[in-house]
Amino acid sequence: MSINLKKGQKIDLKKSNPGLSAIRVGLGWDPVNQAGGGFLKSLFSSGNADIDCDASVFLLNEDSKPIDLVYFGNLRTKNDSIIHTGDNLTGEGEGDDEVILVDLDKIPSNVSKLLFVVNIYDCVRRNQHFGMIQNAYIRMNDAKNNSEIARYNLSDDYRGKTALIVGLIYRHDSTWKFSAIGEGTNDTGLNDMKKNLERRAYGV
Repeated sequence: MSINLKKGQKIDLKKSNPGLSAIRVGLGWDPVNQAGGGFLKSLFSSGNADIDCDASVFLLNEDSKPIDLVYFGNLRTKNDSIIHTGDNLTGEGEGDDEVILVDLDKIPSNVSKLLFVVNIYDCVRRNQHFGMIQNAYIRMNDAKNNSEIARYNLSDDYRGKTALIVGLIYRHDSTWKFSAIGEGTNDTGLNDMKKNLERRAYGV
């Protein structure tokens, strides 16, 4: 039975799923409805491009220093412990927009944290932000049977924010836990996010 998490909550991924070894992390979002007039309509007029949100995962050590990054330009780690299944350019359609496969048993011992983030491609030039996105979520499924373990719906007001720190999967003793973060930032891309990781020090 899936657990619905709120911002700041944590869950032991293996406690209710003994033998869990690999998970399917799905991230989803929808563009705000363009119908009607007024402010929302003006956001999408004048030839604005589709909003291209990109999901990525930073592999961090205990001190939150980045070891590797899996994103649309680097779809897998060297040992295939983490595999990004591909980029969705618009967020249209039902179900997960982007999926990242995580083999927990294969993650190198020097990796302590997996930080899942979403940013808007070319957000400055396109003048786009997460106030133009709705229904954002992250969910984790058991890769063996595809049963949903947990889901976190991001419900904050992210107007003006150009990146989201969605959630953190981290080692804890002999298990793996997930922390629902849901923090909006003004980072304009993955390079900005990487520079700010140690300062923000996403802990457990």
